[in-house]
Amino acid sequence: MAGNRIGRVNEEIQRELSALLRRVKDPRVTGLVSVTAVETTPDLRYARVFVSVADKSAAAQVLAGLKSASGWLRRELGQALSLRYTPELIFQRDDSIDKGAHILDMLRDPQVVKPPNPANEQIILDEE
Repeated sequence: MAGNRIGRVNEEIQRELSALLRRVKDPRVTGLVSVTAVETTPDLRYARVFVSVADKSAAAQVLAGLKSASGWLRRELGQALSLRYTPELIFQRDDSIDKGAHILDMLRDPQVVKPPNPANEQIILDEE
């Protein structure tokens, strides 16, 4: 039961932070920044926030800007959520979107993926 609650809290934090990122006034937080996941500790004291940045050259600056604005974000998050403790936000860069795009590019590349074997053309699979 507690794991389900943590999951719901993670989703709420992700949703609220995604909305709050648009209102951050730090000039380093620019471009397409999205919250991909949130992992909260069981005691709700710390939340690891995974952030994906479209401009890879500015990713370090965006993370520094988010770290600088974490106090304001935590206060706004505390007002939006009714929790006993508002977790301390720890921002980390997330490259999962880039890795997924790289895998898709590899799958579409005919040099990497082998064409179908012509010897297996006579095999008919039952389609249901």
